[in-house]
Amino acid sequence: MAIKQNINLTALFLTATLLFAPLRAQARQLHINVISINESINPGVEEFTQYAIRLSERDKAEFLVILLDTPGGLMSSMRAICRSILTSQIPVVVYVYPGGARAASAGVFITEAADLAAMAPGANIGAAHPVSGGGGDLSSTMNKKVMSDALALARSIAQKRGRNEQWFQDAVRKSVSASAQEAFKLNVIDLVADNLPSLLKKLDGWRLRRGDTTVVLKTSGAELRTILATPQQKILQIVGNPNLAYLLLMIGLAGLYFELSRPGAIIPGVVGGISLILALYGMETLPVDYAGFLIILLGLVFFILEVKIFSHGALSLAGVACLVIGSVMLFPNPADRVGLSVLLPTTAAVSVFFAAVARLALRARAAKPQTGQESMQGMIGKVVLEIDPVGKVFVNGELWNAQAEVRIDKGEMVEVVEVHNLKLKVKRIDGRK
Repeated sequence: MAIKQNINLTALFLTATLLFAPLRAQARQLHINVISINESINPGVEEFTQYAIRLSERDKAEFLVILLDTPGGLMSSMRAICRSILTSQIPVVVYVYPGGARAASAGVFITEAADLAAMAPGANIGAAHPVSGGGGDLSSTMNKKVMSDALALARSIAQKRGRNEQWFQDAVRKSVSASAQEAFKLNVIDLVADNLPSLLKKLDGWRLRRGDTTVVLKTSGAELRTILATPQQKILQIVGNPNLAYLLLMIGLAGLYFELSRPGAIIPGVVGGISLILALYGMETLPVDYAGFLIILLGLVFFILEVKIFSHGALSLAGVACLVIGSVMLFPNPADRVGLSVLLPTTAAVSVFFAAVARLALRARAAKPQTGQESMQGMIGKVVLEIDPVGKVFVNGELWNAQAEVRIDKGEMVEVVEVHNLKLKVKRIDGRK
């Protein structure tokens, strides 16, 4: 009887353990993930944000907080980030933080796409008018297309999130901006919080409508987990900017060109190779027109041929033209193009460098040899053993076998005419043979 009671008690204990263990584990695992974006929006930031959302979905975070401070960035990366936020399986909170931070241009759309948008006092949001990669206005036709596309995106997201549709359109069309308090009053954001702890306190029990369901946020006692970018993402964030990727490409080509033109320099080749690899890595995630890339490479080929073939500068001019045309074509998306403030000086500097190296190489080819037997031609020596028709002369600190067409006595001065098989052909320096 006692044994039967012990078995029942053991079964009851195991049942209770199995029932309540998941609840205790869930309580222990309640956490909120946090990432920081405090730079321009580029492919590296895009990859990092998507990685953070995937990780938060996988580890069942209560929600993801994005601490945002950005001047804007690439439209392609912004769209990808918005798409990831809008389709996320967990809530995403965008918090423009700290005071003095901004959500400008692409940052406006990212804030708008969040399940819950918040700002710190002193922060601002707005100025989402599309511009070219260099910060200038787009052409009239392209401006209409890009503007219409951006307005449609702003309307679509505002309608989905229930925010001030008109204000977001004005931010795109008229570049209007708003402070944190103004944005809250205009229904651009959902709340204003002094800092992250204050934000989390206000979000405890907050009810979010996500599709057909209502989600109640829980923050009390939640663990904050900061997600950091991987080394690969950090590198991509640095080199993923079109302007920097273009600069690295030009540096890489210049280094390789110098190494090919003057073999043995080593350092220019090493620097050029590393720069070229980083440039290609950055451009891997950018919309690149490979015809433009091939035209730039063709320009490099023209400069290399200038070293081998004397074309009176025609090949160098063709190389410069290819660099300019290829650079303009490299990034076809107007929002992703290299700025003229970067493109023009870089193209000019690289073209001058290529031309200068080609000129030095041609000058070196045309110069008189300084070493070897060829360098002996034209040197003056003294006959130490009469030449009739063979003798010996002392030239350039060395004793050489020599021959001449006529007899030359010992002690006479001669000039080297030719070198053949370690034997000098000489003549008297007075012009007589």
